[in-house]
Amino acid sequence: MAISGSRNWKDKADPFSVVVASLVSQLSDQQKMSESPLSPFRGVYLPPALHPLNKTLVKDGKWKDVDSTQEKRRSFLHDFCKKYNSRKQLRTHLVHLVSRIYVEDRHKVLYCEVPKAGCSNWKRVLMVLNGLAASAHNISHDDVHYGKHLRKLDSYDLKGIYTRLNTYTKTIFVRDPMERLVSAFRDKFEHPNSYYHPVFGKAIIKKYRHNANEEALKTGSGVKFKEFIQYLLDSHRPVGMDIHWEQVSKLCYPCLINYDFIGKFETLEEDANYFLQLVGAPAELKFPKFKDRHSSDERTSAEVVRQYLKELSKEERHLTYDFYYLDYLMFNYTSPIV
Repeated sequence: MAISGSRNWKDKADPFSVVVASLVSQLSDQQKMSESPLSPFRGVYLPPALHPLNKTLVKDGKWKDVDSTQEKRRSFLHDFCKKYNSRKQLRTHLVHLVSRIYVEDRHKVLYCEVPKAGCSNWKRVLMVLNGLAASAHNISHDDVHYGKHLRKLDSYDLKGIYTRLNTYTKTIFVRDPMERLVSAFRDKFEHPNSYYHPVFGKAIIKKYRHNANEEALKTGSGVKFKEFIQYLLDSHRPVGMDIHWEQVSKLCYPCLINYDFIGKFETLEEDANYFLQLVGAPAELKFPKFKDRHSSDERTSAEVVRQYLKELSKEERHLTYDFYYLDYLMFNYTSPIV
């Protein structure tokens, strides 16, 4: 199960050390030094044990191939984390690690949100599972993202967090990193957006576009993909990171949290419906097929990605791959030909 086409690891830092250093760097000096009520939970040993999936609620045998793929993904991630772990202990706050995880208590599900990997429809499904809606098809985009109907794991007390992490079925759905990146750019910068244009667009155009006209500087509209990548790769970004293009390794901490189920956007429907069987969801509940927004747009495929990458220099393409290096490795994605 080698990483097909991946670049040479020998000239890079230990990938796991990169994760650890990255996580620690996110803590303030005060957080690193203080002894808060979180102290008993700050030592996280890596990786946690790989527990077998509970398959007692699966009703038929049609999921055999999906299940086989799932077991391979789980084993691959576990082995990756184990290989680059060396039994190191990372001291960080448990609450910080679980801030992107949504909770569904009825079916005991924890879902880590990875934007641009089916997260809108997953939130719809969680709302139906929780009895907040009768059908996923009747829930609007704004209701999903701004309605605050779902609780996140970091909203519980420490006992509640710890109990759920140890007893609930934890899932994460991921996507080819470059496809996810291009999808995020298209969604946020190629359509009218009252947040991303003025907050990110204006800052990006101001720093990376020479001789920008007054209209572009005023509105932040019309950011080019090359300018977006210059922002992404800049160690002194004029505006911070965003969850839509943040690395999965920093959103969901796959080597720190023992995810029971690893779904992929590339096999979203079959993975999601198998997962719903595993957790005992109602038989009539199926994962939605519809595109959440900009439904007339072509989906961001490998071919679409290739067209966007043509706008970059060879060095920029290499650096962008390097930026998502861990995501490629952790989830066994084939590295792009850059």
